[in-house]
Amino acid sequence: MNKTRIYTISLGCPKNRVDTEVMLGAFGSDMTPALSAEESDLILINTCGFIGPATEESVDTILEAADAIKDLTPRPVLAVAGCLVSRYGKLTEQIPEVDLWLSTRELGQWPALVSSALAGNLPAEFPARQRALSTGPAYAYLKISEGCSHSCRFCTIPSIRGPHVSREIHGLVDESRYILDQGVPEIVIVGQDTTAYGSDLDDKETNLRALIEKLLPLKGLEWLRLMYLYPAGLTDSMLSFLAGAGKPLLPYFDIPVQHAHPDVLSSMGRPFARDPRKVIDRVRKHIPEAVLRTSIIVGYPGETEEHFKTLVDFVKETRFQNLGVFAYQPEEGTPAGEMEQLPEELREERRQQLMEVQSEISREILEEKIGDTIQVLVEEPNDEWPGLFNGRVWFQAPEVDGITYVSAPEDSMELKPGMLVQAEIDSVTDYDLVTLVK
Repeated sequence: MNKTRIYTISLGCPKNRVDTEVMLGAFGSDMTPALSAEESDLILINTCGFIGPATEESVDTILEAADAIKDLTPRPVLAVAGCLVSRYGKLTEQIPEVDLWLSTRELGQWPALVSSALAGNLPAEFPARQRALSTGPAYAYLKISEGCSHSCRFCTIPSIRGPHVSREIHGLVDESRYILDQGVPEIVIVGQDTTAYGSDLDDKETNLRALIEKLLPLKGLEWLRLMYLYPAGLTDSMLSFLAGAGKPLLPYFDIPVQHAHPDVLSSMGRPFARDPRKVIDRVRKHIPEAVLRTSIIVGYPGETEEHFKTLVDFVKETRFQNLGVFAYQPEEGTPAGEMEQLPEELREERRQQLMEVQSEISREILEEKIGDTIQVLVEEPNDEWPGLFNGRVWFQAPEVDGITYVSAPEDSMELKPGMLVQAEIDSVTDYDLVTLVK
């Protein structure tokens, strides 16, 4: 049987990417990646439907793929999966070109459903196989849970992905061993709320701490990074453990606080203490060298100039190393979406204003590091400059933070993706570093 050529596009968050990798891994040696939609037997688009712009991107991507293959004979199967389908259902009337719609609630059935759509070009039975990693040789994501059980008034995730469900710990350890066996040095733990890992299980000994303890000794693990740490889960006990865990756990804390004013946090329905300064102070008390990242929403319904000023002052005082700022998007089906909205122009203006504040903070922090020697994880060759590589240092998470440009003298080592090298920081931009291998 000829191998099935699959062209994949994975939109949205890292958790989506993991779903795509798991499905491709199920096909094993029966499939081969296609370089374009036109050269494929199957086009798989894993969509995002979290907010309006993501939905629009997903629909545009589907329509572009459909247009690219409309005149082909035989025509590739067009399969659309993920959060767009889970949120809006099968959009057969709106986009009749799609052959197969796959909801996140059917994750385990995706390979069999795709095989059926391909008229048996793939096997009917899929033995347990490992993920087909797609993030390159430098890092891979480890999704430890599905869904979310919080009730934030602006968020569509619980309705799309369902309640929080933790994955079995032994399977996560085995998956991590597989990742490391491929020579990947960094594992990035993701979930909608990673601190809630194990809270839904009968076995109360299974929690994030227990998982970390099992991962840290694994051979080949150089960096272990935790993302999506809800403030409520960062207790003194948890932070004391993290402070003493040591390498390869990175002192990197991604804590989505969303806002700083108690009135806005209360209106958002955020499931933690209303003053985010408390969790920031707690982290820095236990781990003074911690690098902090957060995400913030501006322009939430009812946010006044006073509320926004409190938020700006909080960002200036806290001095996050990395910060994502999002203009609020009203979403159908959420309580916040039914509230009176601020003008879109005002929301965007506040986003830009806060990002200007953050760019100054980031540059000041990075400028203090000029002349330091630091470990750089090499990711890929730079597209524009021969001999230059894109990489990251430990306080830069993949895809969301700045990057580090790294080069080596001509008479030095040959850089390759996945290598960890010592380099000196030569210069900086607002968010990025420029380094030279020593």
